[in-house]
Amino acid sequence: MASSILGKIALRAGMTAVALLLVGCATPPPANDPEAVAEFEQINDPLEPTNRVIFSVNEGIDTYFLRPLAVGYRNVVPSFGRDRITDFLDNLKTPVYLVNDLLQGNFTLAGTTLERFALNTSFGVFGIMDVAEPMGVPGHQSDFGETMGVWGIGEGPYLVLPLFGPSNPRDTIGLVADSYSDPLDYYLQTGGRHWAYWTRLGVTAISQREAYLDALDDVKRTSLDYYSAMRSLYRQRRTAMISGASDYGRDKAPAANMSALPADMLTEDSQDQ
Repeated sequence: MASSILGKIALRAGMTAVALLLVGCATPPPANDPEAVAEFEQINDPLEPTNRVIFSVNEGIDTYFLRPLAVGYRNVVPSFGRDRITDFLDNLKTPVYLVNDLLQGNFTLAGTTLERFALNTSFGVFGIMDVAEPMGVPGHQSDFGETMGVWGIGEGPYLVLPLFGPSNPRDTIGLVADSYSDPLDYYLQTGGRHWAYWTRLGVTAISQREAYLDALDDVKRTSLDYYSAMRSLYRQRRTAMISGASDYGRDKAPAANMSALPADMLTEDSQDQ
């Protein structure tokens, strides 16, 4: 299979972040202060000084480039049109979701993924309308970082990747793996349709940023420390996704979309300093 451009970018971003982080580690508290040590371990951000630098750079890119594009997209494209684009892009990711459902051993969920794909691709006109949801077949998203979490692989220290944002070693590996398992990416690249690949990537980025405009604005406005709030939200979100995937078909069903940003999780306790 041809190398995925996104995989290369993610891998290089991860390597760059690790190289930078190794020279910018936070000083752990003294061992004779057990409360401070416990807090340090709970936050799981030993690389915080350089993480904050990368976070600031990413925020600059978002403030002056990505967010304005998302705002313009919202102003130009009506809600109905944005929903159709979101549904279409999500339907294209079905093979990645399916592979991870199977790797997680969630065969019931894999069947639901296939059912959604069949319904939305046919009656939903190639996925531009999510007809499965109102028919009682809720959507979800699965990725290889989540899969490794279901397998019991730990997250490792918190990382902020250049351009990609909040992550950890497990999710960085997962991001690269997912980029190589997308058959549409393979088709577009091997067929020389790189313009279509970059168009899909760009539209996906703008669509996702627009979906989180209000939630992220609220987090930034209400949090005492935006970096800490985003770190807490990311870790809570990933824990919820892995827990939901692990429970599905065993004890309980997951939420309709286990990957949604849990803005309601942002409480005073989550604003760790």
